[in-house]
Amino acid sequence: MTEEERQLPGPRGRGPSDAARRLRREAAEIRAAVRAAPRRTVVAESLVCALAAAFGLIPLLLIPPDRPVLAVLEALWAALLVAARRGRPVAAVLGAFPLLAGANVWVLAVVPLIVLSATRRIAPPRRAWRIVGLACAALGGLTFTVGLFRWETLPMMLAENAVSAVLLLLLPTLAGTMLGRRRPLVDLLRERNAYLEQTRTLTAAAARMEERTRIAREMHDLLGHRLSLISVHAGALELAAARQAPPLAGQVELLRTTAGTAMEELREILGVLRHADLSDETGGDRGTYEDITALVTQSRQTGGGPVELVWSVPDTVEVGPRVRQAIHRVVREGLTNVLKHASGAPTLVEVKGTDAGIEVYVTNGVPRVPGDSQGGTSSGLAGLQERISLLGGTFGAGALPDGGFRVTAWLPSQQSLPSQPPQPSLLSQPSHATNGPGSNSPLSAQTLTWPRVLGAGCTAVLVVLPTAGFLIVLLVMAALG
Repeated sequence: MTEEERQLPGPRGRGPSDAARRLRREAAEIRAAVRAAPRRTVVAESLVCALAAAFGLIPLLLIPPDRPVLAVLEALWAALLVAARRGRPVAAVLGAFPLLAGANVWVLAVVPLIVLSATRRIAPPRRAWRIVGLACAALGGLTFTVGLFRWETLPMMLAENAVSAVLLLLLPTLAGTMLGRRRPLVDLLRERNAYLEQTRTLTAAAARMEERTRIAREMHDLLGHRLSLISVHAGALELAAARQAPPLAGQVELLRTTAGTAMEELREILGVLRHADLSDETGGDRGTYEDITALVTQSRQTGGGPVELVWSVPDTVEVGPRVRQAIHRVVREGLTNVLKHASGAPTLVEVKGTDAGIEVYVTNGVPRVPGDSQGGTSSGLAGLQERISLLGGTFGAGALPDGGFRVTAWLPSQQSLPSQPPQPSLLSQPSHATNGPGSNSPLSAQTLTWPRVLGAGCTAVLVVLPTAGFLIVLLVMAALG
């Protein structure tokens, strides 16, 4: 017994005081439920109750009933049942049967909605059928009791109320139990789909990490050793050139520093492959004016011919680290191609900043010696195109009419840069490959629930169609009468 019950006076047995205590406890529970419910739910339920009351009261002003007081009470009772159908579904179903034998025909339109919504929330379904059966039995008893005073109309009253019970109680209960059975299955399907989606994501991430680790291991084994040998021999050659051929000391020093830089870049790429996504790649100080100037100076010292830099990126343009890294790669690849395919040709490097993004151009003229090219596979340009497309930019490379060559790139600024770029195709696995051979990728939650919607949902709609037709006939007859 609660503290509130102990403080209430009177006997604790069944009687008026016990009923009063129950009413107070019920009212307290209702207030607590209303306070705990979301504000949107409270507003929506209040609006539905107001509409139910208005639908039962407004027609009474146009077509006065024989018993207006009873008709008004029935309309208010229907609005109260609408409010109780969520928290007290059993009480809502049991309280709906008097409306079928009442004097207000307009509230009959609310009864099937109350029964359908309440029986959805009663589990198991056989309990809902027992409650509706009890309501039908109570309706029959009420009809028979009222008909005792009018024996001549009793058979007609029993027939009318029997039809009303079938169409307004039993059919909505059938539709409600169908929808009630659908809800747990839909929740289960959504939970299963969420689990499959998470499993697929984790499997794809593990596959990408494994592939990156394999690539990093092969790069380290194949390139790391050879770059180390080049760096060691370049250091020895630098010492020998300083003693025997001082004019070549600068070129040898550049060879050694280039080998060291290549080794550092290899370590950086290996770290990216092993530990981070390409979207997290940072370029440090690369892509800045000082970095591009150093690349241009290095190209001049290597014998690449006259190289001019035009930098027009305002300080107000915000450039992210990934964009700066891409700028560095475009300029470096363009200058490398000039050294390989057009050594000695005049070259112009342009980096322009606009409100929309960054434009990069590496343009070289006609080489001094036609046909003096070391050949290549264009893999560097293909890699640049993939990198820039991941950033949402555009890339182009091709020969000019005058015989030169131009590499162009447009990169979005920091404001328009996508926060989650798609993963490269070489490192990501197809979705069907992560689920085993012959299996399909998990479908979305909406797709998984469509069979249930088309099955139980459409069947429930078909079940209540006779109810809707019956209500339309009743309301039209009431309006015309």
